[in-house]
Amino acid sequence: MPENNVIAISPGAAAHAPPIFVDPASVRLEAEIDRVARATVHILLLGETGVGKELVARQIHERSTRRSRPFVAVNCAALSESLFESELFGHERGAFTGAVTATAGWFEAADGGTLFLDEIGELAPAMQAKLLRVIQEREVTRVGARVAKPINVRLVTATNVDLEQAIAVGRFREDLYYRIKVAALRIPPLRERPGDILPLARHFAALYASSPGPVHFSAEAEAALLRHGWPGNIRELENVIQAALVGLRTSLVTALDLRLSQRRGAAAPTDGRMDRLGGLLDELLGFDAPDLFGRVQHLLVARALAASHGNQMQAAASLGITRNVLRTLMQRYGLIGPPRRNS
Repeated sequence: MPENNVIAISPGAAAHAPPIFVDPASVRLEAEIDRVARATVHILLLGETGVGKELVARQIHERSTRRSRPFVAVNCAALSESLFESELFGHERGAFTGAVTATAGWFEAADGGTLFLDEIGELAPAMQAKLLRVIQEREVTRVGARVAKPINVRLVTATNVDLEQAIAVGRFREDLYYRIKVAALRIPPLRERPGDILPLARHFAALYASSPGPVHFSAEAEAALLRHGWPGNIRELENVIQAALVGLRTSLVTALDLRLSQRRGAAAPTDGRMDRLGGLLDELLGFDAPDLFGRVQHLLVARALAASHGNQMQAAASLGITRNVLRTLMQRYGLIGPPRRNS
């Protein structure tokens, strides 16, 4: 693999097939990816660490007219100022100590295709100025060279930094910001698309399983996955599943195997909402409302189902109960028909 956490994809190489994204937020994102992929403009991807920005960049490339040309991904945070020019723009033989051969930079390697610059918000001001010039002039000059080379590259950049705030404090160039943000996509964090959690977990389980047969999750494990806050997003989910499969002796992953209770974000944040709810219950108790327990329980179940778009496993996880208990309550309150009996 190339140095400096850089990944180069050869022309025509197929990107890894994406997992199945079924949450409504992901469906909307898919439509946005299709829309911007058909254009030829530079794109800025915004989102927290671990949400899958490189996956989105690859999908933009694969759905564009440049799909038969190279896709090159570069982690800007791994580039020092001393290496920035030679890595991105290339260098001639003898340009500096150790430059024994002429080498093309990542812009030249991506010519005709897509160059993905991750963590662009981490670039130092001097590096930003040099990048801006290349984008404006559409040509690169290798270190030690006197003649510039024209390039035809579609730029996709990504950051988890608030670039507008960085501009306000002088840490990011405003002119570069508008050059890279012709179109922008916000990738929602995993907690905002809970419908993707279980399909992704199954995808990673199939990817990392050492046994030939399929891996399954217990009901408690699925509930734990849905209940977790996922501050590290898809990357954290992948690591959790991969760790759970290490030494797994059966084909069933349990909640204990996931060890989510030991990770940050396992519990929901506390605030004054429970206190406000308690105040409302005090008022209802003061009015001596008939069958208050059943009415509140009915409302809880109905609201949890509505919030999860009818996903019973997700609704059960949000209430802290099993799916079987949820189905019993749904039958009790007429939210589902009685169980079928075998003839």
